[in-house]
Amino acid sequence: MVGCSTVYHLAKRGWTDVVLLERKRLTSGTTWHAAGLITQARPTHGTREIVRRSLRVFQELPEETGFATGFEKTGTLHLADSAERLEELSRQASAARASAITAEIISPERAAGLFPGLYTGDLAGAVYYPDDGRGNATDTTMALAGGARQLGVRIFENTPVTGIIRRDGRVAGVSTPDGDIEAGCVVAATGMWGREVGALAGVRVPLQALAHYYVITEAIPGLAPGLPTIKTAPDYAYVRNEGAGLMVGFFEPGSYPWASRGIPGDAEFTRLPEDWDHLGPFYEQMMKRLPVLAETGIRLHFCGPESFTPDGLYHLGEAPGLRDFFVAAGFNSVGFLSGPGAGSVLADWIADGRSPLDLPETDPRRVAPHETNRRFLEQRVTETLDLAYELHWPYQQRESARGLRRSPLHDRVAAAGAVFGELLGWERANWYAPDGVPRRYEYAFGRQNWFEHSAREHQAVRSGVGLFDTSSFGKLLVQGRDALAVLQRVSAGNVAVEPGRIVYTQWLNAHGGIESDVTVTRLDETRFLVLSGPATLARDRDWLERSIGPDEFAVVTDVSAALAMIGVMGPNARLLLQSLTDEGLSDAAFPFGASREIDLGCGFVRATRITYVGELGWELLIPADLASHVYETIVSAGSGYGLRHAGYHALDSLRMEKAYRSWGHDISGRDTPLEAGLSFAVAWDKPGGFTGRDALLRLKEAGLARRLVQFALADPDAFAYHDEPVYRDGVLAGRVSSAAYGHTLGRTVALGYVTAPEPGTPASWYPAGTYEIEIAGERVPADASLRPLYDPASERPRS
Repeated sequence: MVGCSTVYHLAKRGWTDVVLLERKRLTSGTTWHAAGLITQARPTHGTREIVRRSLRVFQELPEETGFATGFEKTGTLHLADSAERLEELSRQASAARASAITAEIISPERAAGLFPGLYTGDLAGAVYYPDDGRGNATDTTMALAGGARQLGVRIFENTPVTGIIRRDGRVAGVSTPDGDIEAGCVVAATGMWGREVGALAGVRVPLQALAHYYVITEAIPGLAPGLPTIKTAPDYAYVRNEGAGLMVGFFEPGSYPWASRGIPGDAEFTRLPEDWDHLGPFYEQMMKRLPVLAETGIRLHFCGPESFTPDGLYHLGEAPGLRDFFVAAGFNSVGFLSGPGAGSVLADWIADGRSPLDLPETDPRRVAPHETNRRFLEQRVTETLDLAYELHWPYQQRESARGLRRSPLHDRVAAAGAVFGELLGWERANWYAPDGVPRRYEYAFGRQNWFEHSAREHQAVRSGVGLFDTSSFGKLLVQGRDALAVLQRVSAGNVAVEPGRIVYTQWLNAHGGIESDVTVTRLDETRFLVLSGPATLARDRDWLERSIGPDEFAVVTDVSAALAMIGVMGPNARLLLQSLTDEGLSDAAFPFGASREIDLGCGFVRATRITYVGELGWELLIPADLASHVYETIVSAGSGYGLRHAGYHALDSLRMEKAYRSWGHDISGRDTPLEAGLSFAVAWDKPGGFTGRDALLRLKEAGLARRLVQFALADPDAFAYHDEPVYRDGVLAGRVSSAAYGHTLGRTVALGYVTAPEPGTPASWYPAGTYEIEIAGERVPADASLRPLYDPASERPRS
């Protein structure tokens, strides 16, 4: 599906020197047994936009190609059996509205009317997507293939790829049993073979096939055609018309990995053994939801492999370390409904040189090395399917394959009460449980069990001093004769500073979009240290390395594991640290933005005066072997200064009050520093300019049509998280990019882009309107500001 859509849309763009290779026969991987659902309730704006593209393809393809897709518009009903489930679905519906998707929160009675025979006696409500539909996966694939052939694409079946040809950091073609094919671009739309094909290219593509089940019933007399698809998460099931009967499919817990040591070479139209002992209890549960099933025979009990990923999101985009090699795989059982749109995105990406959509969540560069480990995948990907139809809570933590990557301070902060979350394998202290408080999450859509404890951490940083273990942050050592030249060209800011200074900067693409959001510390004439978030380290390194010219001498080394990192933040940070060092820490002696090696305890650390929480503070980079000593030294002295351990939940609430941006949420490759309110970090006139400067100047001349705005909800009991619609004067104007409760402000604080009526709209227009943010179907009034709501003049970090 994905591969055929890619070549079809490339051909529509005029790219006719295109070849599609299929290892066996088209659809013989997993496409042939796809259920054919087309549902727009996806977890991010970008993935919803891909499904919207798919819908257009399903509807337009028959007229364009003469081939049918089997598409019919039926709608989808999502059922909720509890207030919590209804809130989740209602929040999802609000997010869909932010993407211009129609979603209606309806009563159980209306749900029963839309699907006669559905038991709704235990339901709290439902959400209805009237524009959803379904189609036939094989027919659609053949329609795309047929249309591609009509436009000149050559398709070769029974032609496996046995190698990926690389040359000078770029893909140069593929090898097959029939010979090599030279190509300037290769797309690996290889489904559950994605990990194996990625390995041929030296690219990590974490995914794993799992056993996936559905049942098709015999004919049901009087069953109406065109019924809406039912998605009943409480029953781990979906239901749709299938001929004169019904298909009942499952996303149930307890599946198992298939062929994790390698897919058999003869695998084609693979069926796995039936397992009624496993599936039977779930089917019996569905008999209560649809009593007609109890009196209807089963025509087919199907089990087949379907690939899933560690984080439940697919891989779509250019691979790290190999230019012009694109990955499109790991679709987590949504390949049919996403495939046509994903293929059109890839075609536009290849033809235009950039993605038409903002998709940081699907970036193959988000992958950590351990994620392709077989044992990790067997555990984590199985959990992905186990959780697919469970409630999805804010801040929900995975439980499988934990404890992989630990800070040098892990045991120390654990002894201090840390409750750990996980990010790319890193165990990170999210909050600290006082003595007697259980160290576990109790999830809710409002105040969770850690809320008051994180609030105390937050307030300690605002009024005293807090200690953060931020060792998971990425650290790249950039050195060599041309290190300065490379970083100056890549960075929008001016990094040609004196050694011992840190610069906050963005790395931009040619269109002015923000590819990276980092700090660069100049260590000496030829050495620099780049600090990056743990989730963006791989892509930041890839962006930097691909920016080094063939005649430039600069080397990038990941030194993250060699250095622990502690943030000491708050009004008392100077007093605490000054008691432990001979180095002068006054504002005159150690100004904001300074970075130098200082003595601390009986060792030496690199201290940098900067902040991500909006208070006076220092980040301390510590050799891993000294980390425990430095930590113990700080903690031992800290009681006299009100020191409190603080976790990542507090870090998030603190940065939100200051409107500090987070890459992948508030800024990414299609957002510019001008729109994001980061113009202060741009060195417009530095010698030689920087990548993206011309595009920024053109945008500056044309005027902005959107800006990132900070919001504070009027209701202190309302909680926003991400993707909520933003209304200005009653009109949809944007959506929330990130949010957290601001304990100093006493209400939820959010960031989100607001679109103006036209380019050049004055900045004063943005905060001037009446704003509301929609949460679970209800609009909540909000204050808006282009300046930080907390310490707008940023006096506290520079005090």
